[in-house]
Amino acid sequence: MAIEYAIIIKNKTRLELLVERFNTVAQARFYIEHSGGDFSDYEAEHEMFHQSLSSMQRQLSNIIKNKIVDRVFLPSFLFNDKQVVIVVGQDGLVANTAKYVNNIPIIAVNPDEKRYDGVLLPFKPTNFLPQVEKVIAKTHTTKSVILAEARLNDGQRLLAFNDLFIGVNSHVSARYKILYNKNNEEHSSSGIIVSTPSGTTGWLSSIFNMIYSIGNMIEKNSAKRMQPKLKNEQLMFIVREPFLSKKTQINVCGGIINKAQELVLESLMPSNGIIFSDGVEADFLNFNAGTIVTIGVAKEKVQLVIA
Repeated sequence: MAIEYAIIIKNKTRLELLVERFNTVAQARFYIEHSGGDFSDYEAEHEMFHQSLSSMQRQLSNIIKNKIVDRVFLPSFLFNDKQVVIVVGQDGLVANTAKYVNNIPIIAVNPDEKRYDGVLLPFKPTNFLPQVEKVIAKTHTTKSVILAEARLNDGQRLLAFNDLFIGVNSHVSARYKILYNKNNEEHSSSGIIVSTPSGTTGWLSSIFNMIYSIGNMIEKNSAKRMQPKLKNEQLMFIVREPFLSKKTQINVCGGIINKAQELVLESLMPSNGIIFSDGVEADFLNFNAGTIVTIGVAKEKVQLVIA
């Protein structure tokens, strides 16, 4: 099927979000500077991003029609095989986008190399166009990336590029039953993180950093700094802050999920239970009493264009 459109996915800059909050640039500037902040950094970031975005649009207009879609519209936007998706922003925007596009190739562009790490952003505004031409000609090369899947007993499902969170939409404890590797117990915790290989440098890594810091606080130089490593078809789950009581246990607090080993959770919460992915809390599944969720490797894969 011929490619007819380039869909550019972007997010609002910090300056744009400040203006939404304070109505004008002047009021935003007053608030930041009055608080002792550096407003010029917000302006520089905003200007660099829009310079990159404008440059990309000008280049694209010479070879293909294109339109911009803001991140907030991703859950409702209808993607199709006649499109190529171009993500311009931070690494997290790639994760936010990936679960909605099915097998459409994604070209990820770093608009500001001095500011953004770009782990998932292999291209720049100056070299992304040949990759678009390759996708149009169907001569591009991609890297397949697995997704995590949360599947409810009523048929609803949610995908994650980096990680899933299963818990409560506040700071109270989540209550649920957990079934993993034939072990079944009841939990009270701060929720569960399920990470893909792509997510091991994100939320999951912060949990490992916490473990390292606590170990060294208890006994100096006793802990070794470790980073989680997963094979391509594996997920890892970690229970956050599990609480031991007469009713709740702490024996099943982490493990590997793969195609042969899923994780099953049953909610014991009358309300406020939630499942969301990749930090997008607005796009969620309810996880309340009577709901059972099965966590596993999704059948879909993300196609990230590589050089």
